[in-house]
Amino acid sequence: MSEFFKNLRARDGYNSETPADTREAAVAAALVLIHAKVSNSPERHTIVQEELQRLSSYADLIQQALKTD
Repeated sequence: MSEFFKNLRARDGYNSETPADTREAAVAAALVLIHAKVSNSPERHTIVQEELQRLSSYADLIQQALKTD
């Protein structure tokens, strides 16, 4: 699964990361996690809707965890 997260951070090495870049990376990570969960739950047809409703919360948690200050 580590291949899914390769190059997830939106940094170019020049400290030019913006808040939008950080949020985009967090949402991308959350979508990867949702994809993994949905793929492992084929018997639950409502799981995609449930997980997408949690997308923002997941992205918030991931973004907070990525803070380095």
